[in-house]
Amino acid sequence: MFERFSNGFELARQSWHVLKADKHLLVFPLLSGICCLLVMASFAIPLFLAGGADLGMDDLERAQDPMENPLYLAVLFTFYFVNYFVIVFFNSALIACAVKSFYGERPTIGEGISASMARLPQIAGWALVSATVGLVLRVIENQSEKFGAIVSGLLGMAWTAVTYFVVPVLVIEKAGPIEAVKRSGAILKSSWGEAVGAKGGIGFFCFLAMLPCIALIIGGGVLMSQSAVLGIALLAFGVIGLLIVSLVSSALSAIVQAAIYMYGSSGSAPRGFEASNLRGAFAAR
Repeated sequence: MFERFSNGFELARQSWHVLKADKHLLVFPLLSGICCLLVMASFAIPLFLAGGADLGMDDLERAQDPMENPLYLAVLFTFYFVNYFVIVFFNSALIACAVKSFYGERPTIGEGISASMARLPQIAGWALVSATVGLVLRVIENQSEKFGAIVSGLLGMAWTAVTYFVVPVLVIEKAGPIEAVKRSGAILKSSWGEAVGAKGGIGFFCFLAMLPCIALIIGGGVLMSQSAVLGIALLAFGVIGLLIVSLVSSALSAIVQAAIYMYGSSGSAPRGFEASNLRGAFAAR
């Protein structure tokens, strides 16, 4: 297990070099984050209203739980669908550009967006599946304060693992959502060590990068009482730093996903990655 994590850590390091060569790939997680915030803002009021504002006083006393309101569930499902669609759309664009980078090309942001536009049916289908699963997990969690949360959490972790390679499959093979889940599960069976290890390696990189940002935020909070200007400046730099780290983390994760998938499908190491690090992902069990 330690060897797998070490190999995954090396894959994370190699993905960092790919990102440094094509820094504009960070634009996609940035656009994704902005659009997700807009989606959240646009659904905040409808979710609030569906959760109780449309009920009478007597109804509210009998049904305090908004999950029992069909309208609330419908709005929540729509929110999940739109949110997942946005995330998958920009992740697809990022992976499409990363694949071009593997072949030595210098893809543009427009090419990434065009690649996602060409896969709108697959993206919409996967967003629909993800929204359905998300709503089911939310309902399960709501059934019991503790037991439901545990069951929902375990099922959510399993679903996240099985679907780890879905987006690369959607982008490169243009497969439908069901076929993409099957392909993702098959790849995961061969490469789970590298997938988990690389994710852990990226997490470790990002954790180290977050430490000075957190220190700036804490320092800014302490200095607020002495110098408001300096305190606000430190807080701002710290928050901006955390946002940048988050963008880098998202980009690295997508690059690693694409690299492991491509090696598994072609047998050749993508540009910027060592075959020795990727080979172990598909060694015979």
